[in-house]
Amino acid sequence: MSTITDTFIAPPCHDQIEILYQDDHLALINKPPGCSASRARIPQNLDSVHHRLVQRFPGCALAHRLDFGTSGLMVVARNKAVNAALCRQFSERTVGKVYSALLCGHLADNEGVIDAAIAKDPALFPLMSICALHGKPARSRYRVVERFYREMEGGISLPLTRVQLTPETGRTHQLRIHSRQLGHPILGCDLYGGRLLPGTEQTPRLMLPRQRAGLCAPHQRRADSRSSRSAVLNAAYHIKSSGTLKSAYGSSSSCSS
Repeated sequence: MSTITDTFIAPPCHDQIEILYQDDHLALINKPPGCSASRARIPQNLDSVHHRLVQRFPGCALAHRLDFGTSGLMVVARNKAVNAALCRQFSERTVGKVYSALLCGHLADNEGVIDAAIAKDPALFPLMSICALHGKPARSRYRVVERFYREMEGGISLPLTRVQLTPETGRTHQLRIHSRQLGHPILGCDLYGGRLLPGTEQTPRLMLPRQRAGLCAPHQRRADSRSSRSAVLNAAYHIKSSGTLKSAYGSSSSCSS
């Protein structure tokens, strides 16, 4: 059986990694788009989130990943014990993850579920594809927040829908390909049709920041992980990430939701 490997060499990212919170056990960061999480065992990938962070937090480890083009919240473990506990939560799918996204067009339904298996596409790797026969189970939920039009250069009125996306599984490119399966790809997605509508070529990046990640801090009791400090951090990041989308592509003319 042949093995499909990713040989993608990432260009350098000029945006900084924002430290949202840190203590002796973990750090919460805002990953910029266009920055690889790790070098992926490719020596030519000189820039990555982990490479940068290890200069500041020696011995740190990433308990999870975000796609190259995806921005938003990441959790960084600062010691082996915390990393093991965080990895266990992610592998057992007990971490609640919510993304904010702008989708091309106006969705007909206000909420729904996409249940479609995903597999590597041998002909177009690293792209993934919907494949009921060979794919791994993949399930995502969506909820419409707002429908609006964005006035682009050239007099183009671009229909957009801002949604919250909640992946119940963690497949590569899951939210991107599930959004395309809906018929409404994520704005700015080069891989899955997010630049096909007139005006979308003006989009600077993939509009898919991770908004929230709900987990139990391994060095605290579960009750402590819901403390006012954690709530404030979560709320602050929720506002920040939502504002990022709104400032880049806020409503210019609203549609009923």
